[in-house]
Amino acid sequence: MIETALVFAMGCFGLGLLFCLWRMLRGPGLADRILALDTMVINVISLLVLYGIKEGTAVYYEAAMLVAMVGFVSTVAYCRFVLRGDIIE
Repeated sequence: MIETALVFAMGCFGLGLLFCLWRMLRGPGLADRILALDTMVINVISLLVLYGIKEGTAVYYEAAMLVAMVGFVSTVAYCRFVLRGDIIE
């Protein structure tokens, strides 16, 4: 039963990832594209955690933590670039 739930959840998050990719490519504004990129990072983290549960190994949890840290920093840097035109003051 857990295998079916994992496959269903991975499919849902994969579909959400595709929808966010579509919004990032066709978004009406720059803020929508930044939000879609941040949501894509969250979906990738959830897919990594689900795959870690499926495989029963902790390596994917560490990869999810790395993606979370890099995703947060990249979102903040991209927002600062859009607002100020420069990342480092």
